[in-house]
Order: sequence, then C-alpha cells, then structure tokens
Amino acid sequence: MKYGEQEIENFDINASENYWANEHTKDYTIDITLPEFMCKCPRSGYPDFATIYLSYSPASSVIELKALKLYINSFMNRYISHENGANEIFDTLEKNLKPKWIKVVADYKPRGNVHTVITIDSRENGE
Repeated sequence: MKYGEQEIENFDINASENYWANEHTKDYTIDITLPEFMCKCPRSGYPDFATIYLSYSPASSVIELKALKLYINSFMNRYISHENGANEIFDTLEKNLKPKWIKVVADYKPRGNVHTVITIDSRENGE
C-alpha cells in the first residue's frame, strides 16, 4: 500500500486536530469546491464521480483543508449511494464544525442518462 493510501485509510475526520479555531468574530462565508469526489455504486460497483460544493459560515472553528481533502478521498473505495454520501458529508461537517450555517451540494456526473444533484442546506432545514 502506498503512503497516500495508508493516510486515507487511517484518516479520522472527527479528530480535533482537523479543526482550527476561527480567529474572526464577523460573519463570513467559506466556499470550497471539491471537483474529484468519487465513490462506488452500492448496487453495481461502478464508479460515481461528483463535484462537491461546500459553503459555510464558521462559528468557533474552521476545517483544515488537507483534512477535508483526505475525508473526501476516503469515499473513493466505499459503496455508498448519492443521497447517503451527500448526507454523510453534511452531517459529519455540521457535527464537527457547528457552523452558523452550512450547505453541501453534491453534483454527480451523468451516468446512464441520469444526472443527480443533491443539496442540503441547514438554513432550509430550520437549524
């Protein structure tokens, strides 16, 4: 196993060192685009590719970008549906960041004439 594969396999997104203190009290938005998301279809095993768009307004912490990259890469060998992948990313980041608000958009590449976009926004969920 290569060192990058080991790092991804052993990575824990919930570890406190993956989150840094937000040093600013003003409201601001962090927008992150992750264009190389990959997971596997739980039924067929075919690869699914997506661009993940993450936007959030930090409260007391922000995510370290390498940690986010490793977390997103940890999905590449997992069998997970589009809906479950998007919801897991949202739930994990919301739990660990406790942001003022957070939005995750998972824009999957078309496969078999189907294009799926999943949007989860804490402002629309009454949170």
